[in-house]
Amino acid sequence: MTDLDQNISRRLQFAITLTAVTLVAEIIGGIWSNSLALLSDAGHVFLDLFALLLSLGAIRLASRAPSERHSFGLHRAEVLASLVNGLTVLLMAIAILYEGGKRLIAPEEVKTVPMLVIAVVGLVANLLAARGLHGHAHDDLNVRSAFLHVLGDAAASVGVIAGALLMRLTGWYLADPIISIAIGLLILCGAGRVLRDSLHILMEGVPRGLSVEKVAERIREIDGVKDIHHLNIWTVCSHIIALSVHVEVREEYTGQRGELVHAIEHALHHDFHITHTTIQLECSTCNGGPLIKPLRHSERHADCQGHGH
Repeated sequence: MTDLDQNISRRLQFAITLTAVTLVAEIIGGIWSNSLALLSDAGHVFLDLFALLLSLGAIRLASRAPSERHSFGLHRAEVLASLVNGLTVLLMAIAILYEGGKRLIAPEEVKTVPMLVIAVVGLVANLLAARGLHGHAHDDLNVRSAFLHVLGDAAASVGVIAGALLMRLTGWYLADPIISIAIGLLILCGAGRVLRDSLHILMEGVPRGLSVEKVAERIREIDGVKDIHHLNIWTVCSHIIALSVHVEVREEYTGQRGELVHAIEHALHHDFHITHTTIQLECSTCNGGPLIKPLRHSERHADCQGHGH
């Protein structure tokens, strides 16, 4: 693990510790004060705690060497964990919305003082965690995602504080289920995004925001490239984009294959953050072939079986 990764890991661990403390405090405080809004915010904190753990896990997994059995390493573990987390949080959001609906019909009294104190503690913890992550939020996509999650927690805490003050001053206890339903909808949207992105990666989808045509156009702009075929772009995990392509080389550049591959790799990394590439030069069988090659099922021959039981 590099010094940069170790520094980022320490900041994530700090944020995870503060977020975990906030989660425990809000669960205890929500039960004590009878505040569904505080318990709903605890559900939101749980979603973001899992996101922080995934971010830390992604760094740890990235530092592990690939093996003969897992040639890409264990990066996909992050995606599987995200899928399970998304399903879990989806059920949590439905439960929050159901309970919020019940309390809209029959509001219950809430102990506003402990609710307010716990919400303030949560807000302070979120702001401290955000401050710890802010230094790397601009140059690391992983940390930026965690930073935005923590800011979302802070915003939810502000909503709970406002609700506690409103109930304290007016005794209008309908504010509690209304806030909880708003947070439940926020959690529902977050769970939907997690599930959508996880399934997209598992289905070998092209990373969102990345255009196959623009990548192809950029490769064709490089000196020495005549044309390209059989371009595939997929995501190994949320922070590793992979690409494979067949490149036809202009005749005058056939003696500069190494330099050409390096130029293509540099352009892909600089312009699209594509870090894992497989580039095949001068593929005579794919001349005139499609940009994206369709995959077809084929039988597995007997001489290919029996290896790696």
